[in-house]
Parts: sequence; C-alpha cells; structure tokens
Amino acid sequence: MSRPRIAMRKIRDVLRLTFGEGLSRREVSRSLGIPTSTLGDYVGRARLAGLSWPLPEDLDDTALERLLFPPTPPSTTSRPEPAWNIVHAELRKKGVTLQLLWLEYRELHPDGLGYSQFCHHYQAWRRHVDVVMRQRHRAGEKTFVDFAGQRIPIYDRATGEVALRAELFVAVLGASNYLFAEALSSQELANWVKGHVDAFEFFGGVSEVVVCDNLRAGVSSANRYEPELNATYQEMARHYGTAIVPARPYRPRDKAKVEVGVQIAERWIIAVLRHRRFYSLAQANEAIAACVGAINARAFKKMDGSRAELFEALERPALRALPTQRYELATWKLARVNIDYHVEVDRHYYSVPHQLVGKQVDLRLTQGTLEVFFCARRVASHPRSSTRFAHTTDPAHMPESHRRHASWTPSRIVSWAQRTGPATASLVEAIMAARPHPEQGFRSALGIIRLADRYGPERVEAACTRALHLRSHSYRSVESILKHALDRQPLPGPPAPRILPAHTNVRGAHYYH
Repeated sequence: MSRPRIAMRKIRDVLRLTFGEGLSRREVSRSLGIPTSTLGDYVGRARLAGLSWPLPEDLDDTALERLLFPPTPPSTTSRPEPAWNIVHAELRKKGVTLQLLWLEYRELHPDGLGYSQFCHHYQAWRRHVDVVMRQRHRAGEKTFVDFAGQRIPIYDRATGEVALRAELFVAVLGASNYLFAEALSSQELANWVKGHVDAFEFFGGVSEVVVCDNLRAGVSSANRYEPELNATYQEMARHYGTAIVPARPYRPRDKAKVEVGVQIAERWIIAVLRHRRFYSLAQANEAIAACVGAINARAFKKMDGSRAELFEALERPALRALPTQRYELATWKLARVNIDYHVEVDRHYYSVPHQLVGKQVDLRLTQGTLEVFFCARRVASHPRSSTRFAHTTDPAHMPESHRRHASWTPSRIVSWAQRTGPATASLVEAIMAARPHPEQGFRSALGIIRLADRYGPERVEAACTRALHLRSHSYRSVESILKHALDRQPLPGPPAPRILPAHTNVRGAHYYH
C-alpha cells in the first residue's frame, strides 16, 4: 500500500532545500522528518516536470500538484466487472469467500480484474448500499428477535374500551431480512417462547443462532460475557437445535437487523393498522399476517429482488429442519424434598425417591406432567393433579418399611378376614370402627386373622362369633376364648327373667297407679 501524500507546503520545502540549498537527501530527510525514499520520489517527479528553484511565482499548490502527480490516463481496454449484487448475495452462503468468487469470475473473464481490484471495486459498491443491507450474514446463520416498542390495542366488544394492549413480536432472518411478526398478549415467558416457535414454523426451519435482547423473560441475568438464560428458554433452543446469543447490554448494533425490522414493523404494520379496531388477538394477527406478506414481497430499493425472493433462493435451503414435534411449553422451578419424600407444587404433593430427602431438585412442569430432575437426571415423573392438599405417591419411591405398611388398607384386611368367615370379618370391622383411625386397629385385626394358623379357621370363626355375642371386640378376647376352648361350648342363651318372691313389703306395680 502506498504512503499517504504529505502536504504541498512540505513538498515546496523539499524542493527548496534540495534545489535551492543543495542539501543531500539524508540532510533534507532529517530536517523535514520525511523518509528518504519518499523524498527521492518527490525530487524525481519534480525533475520529470522540469521544475527547479525558485518556483514560478504564479505556480499555486493546485497547479504544482497537477505537475507532480498528473492524473492516470484512462485505460483503453475496459475490463468487465461482475454483477456486484450477485457477489454480495453469494457471500452470504456458507463457505463462500471473495477469493472463491474472484476465481470463478476469472474463469469467465481471464483478462478481468485482479484480485485486489476485485476486492476494491466490491468494497466501493458496498459503500453505496443501504446500511441495513450492508451487513454480511451467512444464510441460515442468525435470526434476530425482539418486541416492538409500540403496542396494538385490543378492544372489548361490549364496552368499546381497550381491554388489552398487545405486544408485537418481531423476528428477522439475517441474510435475507425475511420478516415475521405476531401480536401476543404480553412479554411474559410463555409468550416469548410462543413467538419463537411460531416464527420457526413460519420460516419452515431454524437458524444456527438466535440473537435476542436482554429481555427478563428470556435472560435471567444480563452479563456481557456470561449471560444466564432462563431454563425454559434454553430448553426450547435445545429442542430446536439452535443457540441463544443475547446481545451485549447497551450495544444495539449487535441486533441492528431486528432494530430495523422493528422499525419497519412499526411503520408498515402498526401505523398501517392504526385506524382499525380489533376485538381479539386472532383478528389482529390475521391483519398482521397480510401486512407481513406485503413487506416481504416489496422490492428492495438498492438491490434486486425482495425479501421473499431472497429467502426462497438463499435462506430457506440453509435453514435447519424443524423437529417432528412442536415444543411443549414447560416451566422450571427449584424445590427441596421434604422429610416425607414429597415435593409441593400448587398445594399438591408428589413423591420422589426417599433417598433424596433434604436434597434440592429441579421440577419441570407442563400442562399435564411433572418431572423431577436431580443432577440433570430424571428421577420421577407424575401426571399433574389439581387436587389441593392431596398426595400422588409412587410405591417405588417409599422405604421398604413404609411400602409394607402402605400396602394394607381397611378394605384389604376385611377382605382377608372374609376368607376365615363372616364373623371374623365383622369382628375385624368392629375393631377398626372403634378406633379414631382405622390404622390403629390393623395390628389387632392381623393378629386375629393369624390365629387361624394355630387353631384353624373353624375355631377362629367360632371364637369371633362368641366375641361378637359378648361385645368383646379385641384380639385378647378371641385369644382367651380359643385358649380356654370356649369356642367349643354353646353360646349362652338370653338371661332368664327374675321372679321376685312374695312378701308383704313388696307392693307390686298396681300400687303406683
């Protein structure tokens, strides 16, 4: 690269000291601070122009410059130049470089521009292109997303008042500027994720990277070097095989594409629809879709084609394919496992393996499922329940002692007692009914049932019949009856009526009437 030319004032000093004072090049160089090679070039040009010292009085700086640096005569042979807009578009394709395009150009035009001139002319062409289109983004590389600053009013049909001010979500593909926009009820996480999913489906594919603003819904902690993403947002990106790259705080150029896209959306969507009244998000989105179609079909001002044409030719083939299933919104939260090996979600309690008591776990919540993760490994899964203050327990999560106890229920114990006989079942029911909690009678009931192993079911059934007759509802009574063989004796009949002896002091019932 040639050195920048020095001021004409210094060139005059060069000529004065060289021709007028007769100093050597080294002395002139040291005096004026000019490299000797540069000084020699200027002296040589002056000699070719026939100049000496003193210079003519009427020779001003402009005339002197023209003598020393005459313009290069135009080339008699014109070299063909490529279509720079095609070069610009090709550079957005993955792996394409200026050197490759120059080699392809020279194959068609062997006497064409050299590589340095090829690059020089391309850069000169780029300087005349609109600032938005001047950015180089590889096809399929980036999607820029953000919410517009202005909102769209949604009216209540009954009152005519504004019921909701909808947010406008905007997504722009980097290489083609292909645009997507959608009205959402808020900037909350669920809507933020929905906007991304709808944009991917609108594009029919996914870019390698999504560049977003540091919106609280998506970025939990904005940091220039290590931003922390929301777990749901990160999971959505993982589902679609893309990477989330938040823009640096206070660096709008990082997301200039979407900034311009938002500006276009505000001018050609919100402004265009400002006189229309919408009574639902669906109605608003129908009108927005028509505006988006018009924006994408509109021809560029300083480039050939439109967003839609550039998208079909350049960007769509480079996008990654959509997964077979649409992302299902899931929220994440931290929880600590209680002493009863359950975690609480919306006042309902779900079991986890009992070994995790006291540990902190991650909960993934969808509309129908709760999943529990510990150290990034799923350890439990339950269907969601809306029953408040109830428990959903997987027996596999229980300790062995709890599992054995929990396997017994009042109905199961009565059913087992029924195998011995109806009297045994009735006695067992009576024992559990007499307790504040049925579980308090489990031990007595099981003891009575197991007496059949020692005495046989017939004797136990007879003993239970006698115990019911005597209203003695306990294990000890049945055991005593069997031990003393009272079960083999007939049941006592009803007590005989008492007959009072005749006596003068006994007045009788008639005395009181």
